[in-house]
Amino acid sequence: MGEAEVCVARGRPREFDPERALDRALKVFWKRGYEGASLPDLTRAMGINRPSLYAAFGNKQALFRKAMARYAEGPASYLREALEAPTARAVFERLLEGGIKMVANPRQPRGCLAVQGALACGDEAEPVRRQLCAQRERAVALIRERLERAKAEGDLPRGADPTALARYAATVMHGMAVQAAGGATAHELRRVAKIALRAWPA
Repeated sequence: MGEAEVCVARGRPREFDPERALDRALKVFWKRGYEGASLPDLTRAMGINRPSLYAAFGNKQALFRKAMARYAEGPASYLREALEAPTARAVFERLLEGGIKMVANPRQPRGCLAVQGALACGDEAEPVRRQLCAQRERAVALIRERLERAKAEGDLPRGADPTALARYAATVMHGMAVQAAGGATAHELRRVAKIALRAWPA
């Protein structure tokens, strides 16, 4: 093999599975948050070098956006599935149970990436913080729309406020995510969910 061929071989990027690498990046962001996930942390977990990361995913913010899309399609997909429940109360029950299964799953980072990903960050990460705020608000809007339909169908009492109920559901879910990140167990969170369900309008 000639010298030029050796240089090409050495310079050839290592092949990797982008889907698997993205899953690994997601776990790093989920565990450490946006700012806490350093580029060395990410490249080590993904099994690639920095140039390969940039070539495949863009910069760190672009990688985070892709990881958040992966999160919404995977671990957090319970939200959209819950909205298909036949009654408003069943929607709330499935939101709580789906959330508990996600935030307290011992096989993945605890808590919720959308809640904890950028709660405290510097100016450089401000776009990420805004992205997560917008994502949480979209979730509230989806719940509100489903509850508005439930009210129109007579599935909620006439005096029920879909906007307030959607915010209530999100507040309980986010609170449980914070508790799970602090060590609360699935059993403890289910006890909280039972109390929350008592406040749901009959």
